Amino acid sequence: MSFKEYFFSNPYKKIFIWIWVSFFSGLLLFGSFIMMISWGWFGELPSLEELENPKTYLASEIYSEDGVLLGKYYLQNRSNAGFNEISPNVYNALIATEDIRFYDHPGIDFRGASSIVLYAMIGKKRGASTITQQLAKNLFPRKKFDNVFNKATTKLKEWVTAVRIEHSYTKEEIITMYLNTVEFGGNSFGILSASKTFFGKKPIDLNVNEAALLVGMLKGITKFNPVRNPEKALSRRNTVLEQMEKYSFISKQTFDSLNSKSIALNYQEEDHNEGLAPYFREHLRMELLQWCEENGYNLYKDGLKIYTTINSKMQLMAEQAVFQHLNDWQRKFNNHWKGREPWGRFTELITAGVHRSDRYRLLKLAGKNEDEIMKEFNKPVRMKVFSYTRGEIDTVMSPLDSVKYYKYFLQCGFMSMDPRTGYVKAWVGGINHKFFKYDHVNINSKRQAGSTFKPIVYTLAMDNGWSPCFIAPNQSVQFEGYPEFDPQNADGKYDKPEMTLYRGLQFSVNRIVMFLMKQLGPNAPQSVIELARKMGIKSYLPPYPALALGTADVSVYEMVGAFSTFANKGVFTEPVYLMRIIDKHGNVMHESSPKTTEAFSEQTAYVMEKMLERVTAHGTAAKIKYQYLIPGAVGGKTGTTQNYSDGWFMGITPTLVSGCWVGCEDRAVHFRSMDLGAGGAMAMPIWAYYMQKVTADPTLFKVQENFEVPKLPLSVEINCDEYQKEDVKKLDMIEE
Repeated sequence: MSFKEYFFSNPYKKIFIWIWVSFFSGLLLFGSFIMMISWGWFGELPSLEELENPKTYLASEIYSEDGVLLGKYYLQNRSNAGFNEISPNVYNALIATEDIRFYDHPGIDFRGASSIVLYAMIGKKRGASTITQQLAKNLFPRKKFDNVFNKATTKLKEWVTAVRIEHSYTKEEIITMYLNTVEFGGNSFGILSASKTFFGKKPIDLNVNEAALLVGMLKGITKFNPVRNPEKALSRRNTVLEQMEKYSFISKQTFDSLNSKSIALNYQEEDHNEGLAPYFREHLRMELLQWCEENGYNLYKDGLKIYTTINSKMQLMAEQAVFQHLNDWQRKFNNHWKGREPWGRFTELITAGVHRSDRYRLLKLAGKNEDEIMKEFNKPVRMKVFSYTRGEIDTVMSPLDSVKYYKYFLQCGFMSMDPRTGYVKAWVGGINHKFFKYDHVNINSKRQAGSTFKPIVYTLAMDNGWSPCFIAPNQSVQFEGYPEFDPQNADGKYDKPEMTLYRGLQFSVNRIVMFLMKQLGPNAPQSVIELARKMGIKSYLPPYPALALGTADVSVYEMVGAFSTFANKGVFTEPVYLMRIIDKHGNVMHESSPKTTEAFSEQTAYVMEKMLERVTAHGTAAKIKYQYLIPGAVGGKTGTTQNYSDGWFMGITPTLVSGCWVGCEDRAVHFRSMDLGAGGAMAMPIWAYYMQKVTADPTLFKVQENFEVPKLPLSVEINCDEYQKEDVKKLDMIEE
C-alpha cells in the first residue's frame, strides 16, 4: 500500500490534514494581507512623522520674561510635555490599567488579543488594544464603517502602524506621545494641560492619587470627570489604584491608605479672562494674528511659544495696586453720587450703552423693533454682575439697569516699562477683563492728557537753552488770532506776579506754561508737536496754543513711552513687549529689537528729571515722598482735565517709568470736586502702591538715590533754591 493510499484511507487523518492546510493557508493569506496593507494596496498608511507633528490643535503659549506661563491661545487646550517632565506615577498608573505588558510586546499584545475570545465566550467585553495601538489609532480619522471588511482593514492598518511605531520609537517616546495626545476633559488635551486644569500643578508633581484619577478618566472623560461625576470618578480612581497594587507599583499598605482618601482638586478650567495680564494677552493676540497671517502660521493650532517682556511679579503688583486703590475710590465715587445719576441730563449715554450691548444686537438681528427691544430691556432677568467687595454677584436686574450700573465704574489704564531697553514690564488695561473688555492702555485708547502734557513744552524750552531758574511773569497771556483764549490758573491759586519755571511746573501753573508757549514763537505749537513725535506720541495733536494745557487725546502707551525719554538721557526707546516667537520645533521665527530716536540732548533730559523730581518732592505730587515714602530718585507729573473726567499720573525713576490714567467710560460721568477727581487723587496712588511693592523687592528694582548727572558740564543754571524757599515749606496739595 502506497503512502498516499495509507494516509488518506483513514477519514480522521484526512480531516486532520485539511485542518492544517486550512490553518497554514489562512496564516499565509493573513500574512499576505498584512503585507499588502503595509505596501499601501488598501490605501496609504499615515506617516509616522504625524506622531511627532500630529494633525491636532496645539495651543500657542505666552511666557513672561521670568519664565511664567501667562496664558494660551487655542482651539484645543493642548501642550506637550517631555518624558522627564511627567511623574512616574502617571506612567505606572497607565501601564497597570491599560497595558501591563507594554515594555514586552512589539506593539500588539497577542496574548491579550487571544483573551478577547475567551472573555467573549463567557459573555464579557474586554479591550486588548495596547498603548501603542491606541496611539496608532489616533492617526486614523474617526468614522463609521459601512461593512465588516472596511472595519477589519482599518483595524489591521492600526496593527501595522503600531508595529511600525515600535520599530521607530523607544518605549519612553511612545508612552510620552500617547499622554500628550489624549483628551482628559475640562477643555484640556494632553497630560500637561490636564494636570494644570485639575490640580494646578505640573505633571512631574502629580502624586499617586492624582495620577490614578487622571488615568482613570481616559476610560470616559465625561462619565469619570471628577467635577461632574465625583462618585464615579472616585470609584474609577480606586480601580486604577487596585491595578497598581495588583502589579506591585504600590504596596498593599499604600493602597489601603490611598483608597480611603477623597478626591482633592484644584480645578480651574483655563479662561482667557482669568490669570495674569488678560488685557495684555488680548492686545498681543490681535498683533500675533496679523503676524501669523503674514508668515503662514495658525495662532490657535501651531503650538507657538511666545516670549514677552512682561515680568510676572511686576504684573501682579500692578494689578494689585489698581485693585487696591480703585476698590476704595469706587466706594467714594458711589457715595459722591448717592441718590443721583452722574450722567445727569446726558441720558443719550444710556441709550448709546444699550445700542452697544450684545443683547441689543441680537434682538435687532431677530427682527425686533425699537419698542420691542426696549420692552425686553426693561424685563428683569437673572445675571451676574461685577463688584469689588463681593466678586461676581448673581442677581436679578433688568438689562437697562445693568447698563446704568456699569456706567458708575471708574476705569483704569496702567503701564510700566524699562526706559533703557523699552521692555514693558506691566500692562493693566482695566479693572476686570470678563466684564470690561476695553483696554485703556492700548494706543487706540485715547483720553485728554491734561497737565501731563506740560513737561513736553518745558522740554522744548530747556532744549532751546532756557533755565528752570528763569523767573517768568505769572500773568494773562494773549495769542494772536485767539482773542478769547485766556486760560486761568487752577482755582485762582498761585497768582504771584512772577515765579521760576521750576515753580511753574512744580505746581502746574497754567499761565507759566502758556508764557513759555508764547516765548517759543508763533510756530511753537508745531515745534511742540514735532518734539512729541520724537518722543513717540503718534496721536493727532491740534496745532493750537491750547495744546500746552494737554487738550489732545493720547494713550497711556504713548505717554509712558514719552516720559521714558527723560529717564533715558533724551533717547526715546519705543516700548517693546514681544521678544521672540519660536515654533513647535524650537526654531526662532521672530525676534524684536527696540527702535530708538534721539529726541533731545542729555542735558535737557537731566534738567527735566530735576524739574519733575521737584514735583514729587514739594509740588502737586509731594505725597509720593512724604506719605508713600517712595525711596530714591523719583520724578513725576499729575494731570487733570477741566471737569475731572480724566486723572493722570506719570512717574519716572532712573530705571523704571510708569503711567496711569483713571476715569469713567463716558467723559460726562465724573467727580465734581478736585479733592476726589484730580490726577493726584484718582491716579497717583496706583503708581505709589505699585512702586512700594516694586522697590521692596531688590531682585526687581535697585534704588538709585540720584538721577545720573551728564558727563559734560551743564550750560544752564539749575540750582536756584533761593527762589524756592516757600515751595520747600509748602506741602499742601493743589492740582492743575
